[in-house]
Amino acid sequence: MIVAHRGGTADYPENTLIAIEGALKNRADAIWLTVQLTRDGVPVLYRPADLSANTDGKGAVADVDFAALEGLNAGWNFVQVDTHGARQYPYRAEPVQIPSLVAALRAIPPAVPVMLDMKAMPAEAQAAAVARVLNEENAWQRVLIYSTDAAYQKAFEAYPQARTRVFESRDATRSRLAAVALAQTCESPPQPGTWSAFEFSRQMELVETFTLGEARSAVTAKLWTPQAVKCFRANGKTPIVAIGVNNADDYRAAACLGIDAVLADSPRTMSAIKAAIERPLDCASAAR
Repeated sequence: MIVAHRGGTADYPENTLIAIEGALKNRADAIWLTVQLTRDGVPVLYRPADLSANTDGKGAVADVDFAALEGLNAGWNFVQVDTHGARQYPYRAEPVQIPSLVAALRAIPPAVPVMLDMKAMPAEAQAAAVARVLNEENAWQRVLIYSTDAAYQKAFEAYPQARTRVFESRDATRSRLAAVALAQTCESPPQPGTWSAFEFSRQMELVETFTLGEARSAVTAKLWTPQAVKCFRANGKTPIVAIGVNNADDYRAAACLGIDAVLADSPRTMSAIKAAIERPLDCASAAR
């Protein structure tokens, strides 16, 4: 599966309805969206900590009412490079809004899975607001919930509908991947049906502690290996999302590992790559 990261952040202004529309046209299999909560309790699609990162506004989403957010241009800082190498800002003349979660769910066909990445704290307030939207839109069965902060896994425990709809915590995924890579052990495999997600390739720092200090080594880690996938599925089938797969080699390698989905910045590019790959997969070549 190709999952459109923030609706396709490389193709259109991220987390907007135009990005969602583009991802669907480019045959994305699922849509990944980032959620924050406005001051008046409306779940909206926006990722950075400050509005100035993507829009012509400033400040935190949590400090602004939804009505004020609707007046901002979510494509203000979206850059395209023309054939001469010049940077263009096409959406400054064609503004696009920050959408509500409700508007996004209504724009996505019910058969297309939606993965919601929870940002901002506290988790309890946002979980309650998102749960209310999912109830009102009858959308629990089409949604999966992810967060880098384990507080969200805890917060969604209050909602029975979420029990099979929440990714395991990133801490648990990371710890298990590290144990497989460094100790060749498989720690607490997830229960069948539990979704997991982690970067396909990740810049990391290895820290070795000594009595009189420590040493640090920068590494590019590829923790999704055949051994890691086997560990994650030791108790049964568990779906895996590889984050940050944006080229043909990584896509082919992820497919050969049996990974279920890749989180890609450009559905336009990745759909073309997927369509061009010959079947059956040449996994011996991908392993090299």
